[in-house]
Amino acid sequence: MKLNKSCIVFTGGGTAGHIYPGLAVAEQLKSKALLKNEQIKIVWIGCSKGMDKKIVESSLDKNGSPSVESFIGIPSGKLRRYFSLKNFSDLFRIMAGFFCSLHYLRKIKPAALFSKGGFVSVPPVFAARLLGIPVYTHECDFTLGLANRINFKSAYKMFVSYQETKNSLNKNDDSIIVTGNPVRPVFYEAEPDRGFEFLNIEKNHTKPILLVLGGSSGARQINNLVKDNLEWLCKNFIVVHQTGLINSDSETESGLSSELQDSYKPYQFIYSQMPDVLACADVVLSRAGANSIWEAAVLKKPMVLVPLCGNGSRGDQVDNAKFFYDKEAAELLLGKDATSENLINCLNRLLNIENRNKIEKNIAKIVEDYNPAEKIAEIILTDIIN
Repeated sequence: MKLNKSCIVFTGGGTAGHIYPGLAVAEQLKSKALLKNEQIKIVWIGCSKGMDKKIVESSLDKNGSPSVESFIGIPSGKLRRYFSLKNFSDLFRIMAGFFCSLHYLRKIKPAALFSKGGFVSVPPVFAARLLGIPVYTHECDFTLGLANRINFKSAYKMFVSYQETKNSLNKNDDSIIVTGNPVRPVFYEAEPDRGFEFLNIEKNHTKPILLVLGGSSGARQINNLVKDNLEWLCKNFIVVHQTGLINSDSETESGLSSELQDSYKPYQFIYSQMPDVLACADVVLSRAGANSIWEAAVLKKPMVLVPLCGNGSRGDQVDNAKFFYDKEAAELLLGKDATSENLINCLNRLLNIENRNKIEKNIAKIVEDYNPAEKIAEIILTDIIN
């Protein structure tokens, strides 16, 4: 089958965390192709249900053009590590997704397929392998998720965020390339002044800004820590709190003294303004999802990480958080240590600007000298052209 060098298919989804890094790579691919007088069309294969289509189709590059030309939805079944009757019905959805992927890939004949992981990516990756289409895949977390463990077997090249991840797979394998985690270009172009304007904060404010994040749904554990310590937090910080669309609490600021109410700014979700809000923050209190960490890291923001752990996680957030903590690039509140007392101790240390500066320098050592999305795009484009 003769491949179309002017087209690349992307796949991945199920969560925004599997889509946004892929969109960052897509934007860089198109930008780099133009510099080489090449035209690249990008098609995204994602889940026919859920948020995938909306996120992909709403993504625009810095010039206001679509990052992805078209979206193809396929049936998708979830890969579970535990017994569930849904595993049987989802097996048929996975098979249907495979045959749909096979049909579309035969029709499109892309020069390559780039996978960002998630359960929806497995059928397209396997179909591409059978058709002889080179497969590139990226793992953002410290350890491979189940989908990427399967996709790894079909990959021509695999990109990982950490050297330790490569070492655990095969440190001498040249097809495994350490790139870091792709972050959308808007984070590199973020402006603190725009963040101050959005938050209605004077640029000459006297207290540091604490940005509290828990993902799009929010994090009940983090929200409770904020609620329990809100008086202390607002005495020492301007608290910008993304409460989440699900785990928000409309009564969090009740009981807060009137003189401190201006220091608490809750938002259910911050959309396009997030890069600028993050740029103006002094400290970030967050879960430890790969995207959240790397978005804060490229802006060199000191972090207090409260990773999701236990039965609700496969442990990827713990691994991500420990990596940055071991590099002295973040504070860590793990499991039973995520108490009010320990939170206040961490934030007290970060009230000291010298301590923040030290952490910023350690973060810089991790992220400096490369742009992950740019590096991945350059490798894929070079392979295609040559």
